Amino acid sequence: MARLTNLALRREIIAACLEMNATGLNQGTSGNVSARIKGGMLITPSGVPYAEMEPEQIVMVKADGTYSGDWRPSSEWRMHRDIYVQRSEAVAVVHVHSTHATALSCLRQPIPAFHYMVAVAGGTDVRCARYAQFGTQALSDAMLEALDGRSACLLGNHGQIAFGPSIAKALWLAGEIEALAHQYVVARGLGAPVILDDQEMRRVLDAFKDYGRQPARKAA
Repeated sequence: MARLTNLALRREIIAACLEMNATGLNQGTSGNVSARIKGGMLITPSGVPYAEMEPEQIVMVKADGTYSGDWRPSSEWRMHRDIYVQRSEAVAVVHVHSTHATALSCLRQPIPAFHYMVAVAGGTDVRCARYAQFGTQALSDAMLEALDGRSACLLGNHGQIAFGPSIAKALWLAGEIEALAHQYVVARGLGAPVILDDQEMRRVLDAFKDYGRQPARKAA
């Protein structure tokens, strides 16, 4: 039997899947997680329950979309592949059907700048991509349009997708998008949220350039 490559990364992908379901960010096997590797990506297999998933079931998909082995990749592999092709900064991608983000996507509504944290995805709002059938190139194309200048977006009548410099960061961002969607839905139930103007959001985006950065520790 050939030696399994990228074992630690495969286990990290499975751990992320288990976490996103345990925290309620996803349900069942509707979501998928991937990570960039040399020559392509590793992605979750289609339809395998996360609690039963084994490292050898994580599928290696090449940049041209071909794969080998006994397991088929997630039906949404095109979205993941195209993010890696188009966005060199993307190291990991998380796609989930989180409740409030999905609800807004079913209304084809973006998340506007009702809260400054909308800037966490890189822009003045979180866009909603136009609808296209799951697993198709049309869906991936719509997603790429909505991700222009962003690291996350809603997917029309579908869910949300986010990418980052690591699996942990991509999963964190997907959680932030769901939290924002939840807050926005609640705020709208109370009235008309006040939307921050573009000038304020430009200041916020500028401040976000250093968001989360800490000075390097000096050697003892």
